[in-house]
Amino acid sequence: MLAAMAADLRADTLPIRAGERYQLELGRAWDFLLPSGGVVMTAALRAAAAAVDDPTARLLSATATFCEPIAPGPLVIEPRVLRRGGSAIQVRTALHAPGSLGCEVTATFARDRAGPDVIAVAPPPVPPPDAALDLGPSLGRLPFFANLDVRLAEGTPLWAPGFAAGPARHLRWFRYRVPQRDHDRFDRLALPPIVDTMPAALSQALGPGDYRFYAPSVDLTLHVVDDTEREWVLVAATLGRARAGWATARVDLWDDAGRYLAFGCQTMYLRTLAGTPPTVDASAR
Repeated sequence: MLAAMAADLRADTLPIRAGERYQLELGRAWDFLLPSGGVVMTAALRAAAAAVDDPTARLLSATATFCEPIAPGPLVIEPRVLRRGGSAIQVRTALHAPGSLGCEVTATFARDRAGPDVIAVAPPPVPPPDAALDLGPSLGRLPFFANLDVRLAEGTPLWAPGFAAGPARHLRWFRYRVPQRDHDRFDRLALPPIVDTMPAALSQALGPGDYRFYAPSVDLTLHVVDDTEREWVLVAATLGRARAGWATARVDLWDDAGRYLAFGCQTMYLRTLAGTPPTVDASAR
């Protein structure tokens, strides 16, 4: 029932070609207060992948720089291939509403090559999705989360019974209710929306209180290191620092078999919605 009501990320971010440009009507199904920056990034990357037009070259890394807020409505997407090499293709893509700045996404699409295979990062010891707390009831008021199954892997439920201040990290399991597949694998272009969930680490560090904030992205970076055939993805968000109205954070992603998939980082603009910004030292928690 929930899957039938959920939005399909691929359908909602697949642009239509119009000459050298692409067009997309961005709806409200993926909103926080405005559309998720990660969803906007995915839309830009779909146009970039179409410009690359090479199924052997898959997303390796990307950085989105958000120049101004992007509202629901018609968008223009303009990818430009910077270089086609033997191993990698670099693309720069501008996404904006007519007459606005929007965002710029630079991305590298690469082909697999021979090289060493080194595992250097172990997954954290957290309960599997089936044994983790379902966060749906506490997140349902935000359209974005209506499209995902979300389970708490480490931390406390944010703004729900049991919420308490803790270390500046928050770990959650995510699964799209409408599966996002690239043939027999999880679609790499579906990673940015779940990477763009780092503000939870700041909320966990602050704990309950009268301070409320909104944290739109100034930039968002993703590095993809492996593929998975599975659907559950563990997103481990860690706050680096929040100061002077800005915050930085990092995420690491694993599947539910312990395979390390990707990592990312983000700079956030902290907009106060209510209360007074507190001073907190969460480094020793």
